[in-house]
Amino acid sequence: MTQINLIGVDVGTGSARAALVSLKGEVLKTCVRPIKTWNPLPNHYEQSSEDIWSAVCGCIRDVASNCSKDEIKGVGFDATCSLVALDKQGCPLTISTTGESEQNVILWMDHRAQVEADSINSTKHELLNYVGGSVSLEMECPKLLWLKNSMFEKTWIKAGAFFDLPDFLTYKATGNASRSICSAVCKWNYDAVKASWSADFLNEIGLSDLTQNNFELIGRKVNNPGDPIAGGISSDAADAMGLNPGTAVATSMIDAHAGALALLGCRSKDKEIAISLTSKLAIICGTSSCHMSLTEAPILAPGIWGPYKNAIIPNLYLNEAGQSATGVLLDYILQTHPCYTELREEHGSNNNIYTFLNEFLCDLCERKKMRSVHMLTSSLHIWPDFHGNRSPLADPKLKGMLSGLTMTKNVESLALLYLALIQALAYGTRHILDVLAQSGRERIRSILLCGGLSKNSLFVQTHADVCSIPVLLPHETEAVLLGSAMMGACAAGLYVDLKTAAYEMSGTAEVVKPDISDENRDFHDRKYRVFLRMVDDQRTYEKIMGE
Repeated sequence: MTQINLIGVDVGTGSARAALVSLKGEVLKTCVRPIKTWNPLPNHYEQSSEDIWSAVCGCIRDVASNCSKDEIKGVGFDATCSLVALDKQGCPLTISTTGESEQNVILWMDHRAQVEADSINSTKHELLNYVGGSVSLEMECPKLLWLKNSMFEKTWIKAGAFFDLPDFLTYKATGNASRSICSAVCKWNYDAVKASWSADFLNEIGLSDLTQNNFELIGRKVNNPGDPIAGGISSDAADAMGLNPGTAVATSMIDAHAGALALLGCRSKDKEIAISLTSKLAIICGTSSCHMSLTEAPILAPGIWGPYKNAIIPNLYLNEAGQSATGVLLDYILQTHPCYTELREEHGSNNNIYTFLNEFLCDLCERKKMRSVHMLTSSLHIWPDFHGNRSPLADPKLKGMLSGLTMTKNVESLALLYLALIQALAYGTRHILDVLAQSGRERIRSILLCGGLSKNSLFVQTHADVCSIPVLLPHETEAVLLGSAMMGACAAGLYVDLKTAAYEMSGTAEVVKPDISDENRDFHDRKYRVFLRMVDDQRTYEKIMGE
């Protein structure tokens, strides 16, 4: 009997990845290739769609070589929500102040469009209710408005198409310019309730050009994730990838959303943990973190994106929150400490240093005869928004704060800073959960984690303790690639829908239970009160200085 395999493709901030995945959800082989990023000005982060596509094709060729072409039945793509600009001939069109045509992608984390985001938010258009009340400058409309305002002659009037990066990948694979509702509703202010672009919104925010020719520049046809794209892989793309022409290609997802699909379908053997999709929160932890949850009915929560209808599963509503800097912030705290060079020489990679710090903190806790490692930071507090707050305050201007610093510069001082930051990130998740609950969402009963930080035992246990709910760690760690492969399986008709694919391919998870002792909960409740007070204090300082 012929083996049935899928390919999942994920383009993150710094690399492209592909995986060969069995129909049962087993990741059989992976490949990673780096992609370039330019930073020509502060807050300007740019990439090349040609460089990305080359890396994608190389990764697919590598994993596809592990089996016969005939065994590969479907391909799914996900990527960061970066903006790709092409000219009228379909070639790269510069988005860079350098004028280099190669630099035609505005990376998701680019913050050049603050003025444009403020302008859009000042309209108070009803569609903004679906992004927590204000559009983020990381979304596409502010970036598009920046291009129109700042590069009108060089770029805007020459544009033939603007793509979210996941949709660009399916366009390159098939030649079909259809878009995914996942990207459209989550990052482009598409009206999912009316299932159409809103000419009224685009006109009001200054992007009426995008309404011309039936929204040709941003996509006339919008499909659900996992829907097959007509014709499948084109001959040219098949040659570049080492696949058969016509192989099924799925309508795409944003990278975090693909990870959420795989996580939310994952189940535990512990019968006390609810298995329904709507009882879970999926956190995709990387450079930043995305917090995803699904509901049967729409929930409007201030500072939290959504409800996005159909963004992951048809007829379910997605609320999406997040933290703008998590993994990258831990690295920053580590690398700027005086001990870093010494620890790097002794332990090698940052991951090895984090493992060492986790063990060091446990030993320190024992030496100080404390009941819990968390209590080591009773006088050290961090507000973690060094790159602004994505959720639930939706304020990109917020800054990081530290309270309780000393002049000590030994390993213990670094270990305590590291612990306080991990706690702060967990309090940020609790803050998101609190706002969702206050907005009427049913209680979240478990958290599922994937990404680099999910491999950090202290980060995982801290989230369980701070949020007082179990954390599930899928046995298949490549959740984002698995989510993309699920879409490929759905497009190939191997499962009737994405919900079924998620349940059948996600597999099981290890359960990390919270410490809900009175002493531990009291400590975190008090430290969480300090956490919330810190942002109030920051705003008080701003008010004083603005008088």
